[in-house]
Amino acid sequence: MKHIFGFTMTAAAGFLLLSLTAPSQAQEHTLRIQTHFPAESTPGSVIKQFIDDVETMSAGRLRIQMHYSSEVVAQNETLGAVSQGILDCDMTGISGHGGKDAGWQFAGDIMGGYDTPYQFLAWLDFAGGRELVQSRLYDPMGVHLVGYWLQGHESLSSTRSLAGFADLKDWKFRSPPGLETEIFASFGAKPIVMDFGEVPNALRTGIVDGADASTLNTNDSLGLFDIAEHATFPGFHSMPTETLSCNKAKWNALPADIQRMMHVAIKRAALDLALQTEIKDKRVANKISAAGVTLHDWSTEDRKEFRSFARSRWDEWKPRTPAATAIVDSHIAFMRELGLID
Repeated sequence: MKHIFGFTMTAAAGFLLLSLTAPSQAQEHTLRIQTHFPAESTPGSVIKQFIDDVETMSAGRLRIQMHYSSEVVAQNETLGAVSQGILDCDMTGISGHGGKDAGWQFAGDIMGGYDTPYQFLAWLDFAGGRELVQSRLYDPMGVHLVGYWLQGHESLSSTRSLAGFADLKDWKFRSPPGLETEIFASFGAKPIVMDFGEVPNALRTGIVDGADASTLNTNDSLGLFDIAEHATFPGFHSMPTETLSCNKAKWNALPADIQRMMHVAIKRAALDLALQTEIKDKRVANKISAAGVTLHDWSTEDRKEFRSFARSRWDEWKPRTPAATAIVDSHIAFMRELGLID
């Protein structure tokens, strides 16, 4: 009886110890992450689900402090802040870092390359893309690439027709910096680099004729179709990716099971974002078409010509750095496998 009583007391003491230590174990790790997306946007809603996924799967052992709309540092400074340990992780795009190393452009947006977001994701995980981007670009910064997530092809909105190459002549439009400005300028367009938030007023006041301002549903949410009566849809010219990357010291301090949860959760986020964007874009296409907006679906021939010309620009950019050479060559090899290029 004493033995039983003693065992019972020992077990009770053990349970008491567990209950006392449980609160500290429930939150062992915190990650401070920044994104440039607003919380109310489609990507913002996907991020909220990502947070819920990892916090739930970790049973509260991991807590995420998310900073939306570039709350801590400017968008193009986020990756540097992660490298320096100011932030723990980055959930923004990377193609804008092309001025630092041309490899970032092609790691983030090959411009005119893939037809679907699923092809880009396949390059990352099944064609050696992840290893290249990690070793050539992230390792020197002391950052770990967790994964990619992307919406899909962007659309161009315009106050004038965009039926084909001829309509690009003297077309003034908002463009992000980098490879895109060179490609469209070669077709006679006049790209103007400006902040994303300036687009509605610039279009309204006639500073630009149109804009590359993300996906069709994002254009609609910005109110661009109150002014613009034309858009390209389905898109074809640009499919920028977003990434989740974390400071290596912070990443390595996470237990292996939480690291795996992060990898799984960002893959779910990638699929959810691509699917939601596809659905929302088609719903918006139906709505704005009924309201009188003309949607221009470029011909197969024009799309092939755009990809062919974009490829000539890839060849011009890729010798700029070893990372760019390796990443472009990897994309080209995979696109050949998919039959996208000869």
